[in-house]
Amino acid sequence: MSAIQDLLSTYQHIISETTAIHGSKGIFDVIVDGEMLYSKFETSRHAEPGEVLQLFREKYGQGVTEYGS
Repeated sequence: MSAIQDLLSTYQHIISETTAIHGSKGIFDVIVDGEMLYSKFETSRHAEPGEVLQLFREKYGQGVTEYGS
């Protein structure tokens, strides 16, 4: 759940909804505002620490101030 905590602690002011899907056979998907941000199924590996947050920054964070800054 660290990936979701990282996202919300940094960008909660611009995220409407997050979903983490955990399932059998090691499924781990992170969906932000209805769009897939990370899928273990697609990458065939679990996300590295900070990787999901970095993907969010690259996709949505350009020019956005981090929460609390």
